[in-house]
Amino acid sequence: MSDVAKAALQVALTQLGAEEKPRGSNWGEPVQSYLHSVGIDFPASWCMAFVYWCYQKTSLPSNILKTGGVMRQYNERHQNVVSTPQPGDIFIISFPGGLGHTGFVESVEGDKIHTIEGNTNDTGSREGYEVCRRIRPIAKIKAFLRF
Repeated sequence: MSDVAKAALQVALTQLGAEEKPRGSNWGEPVQSYLHSVGIDFPASWCMAFVYWCYQKTSLPSNILKTGGVMRQYNERHQNVVSTPQPGDIFIISFPGGLGHTGFVESVEGDKIHTIEGNTNDTGSREGYEVCRRIRPIAKIKAFLRF
């Protein structure tokens, strides 16, 4: 794992349990800070903004794209795609209509990844309300990005 990925993952760990205020609003602190880090000043899906914010907080150089768009990150940083996930990688899930969801790989266990992700909840929604840990099957992941 690169130094920047390790540092970003450590930042993500500090945010576990952070929630939208009120729930379901895509707003309130600290969500506004995540969104502002990518230039968004209105309530919006924030999983990619959370990942970017974590990288930004490390103050280490990275070629992660400053965007709130999951699929834009994937499309414009395709050169960072890796086939085998490892801790610190960013996972990409693709949904119909150009929508996506993302977060950090915390660990890999067989055919599953343990993650830390924003804008989710315990049921795994891509439109949740908090930063939390999840377990996801690797088979459902479109790609892994390594920075």
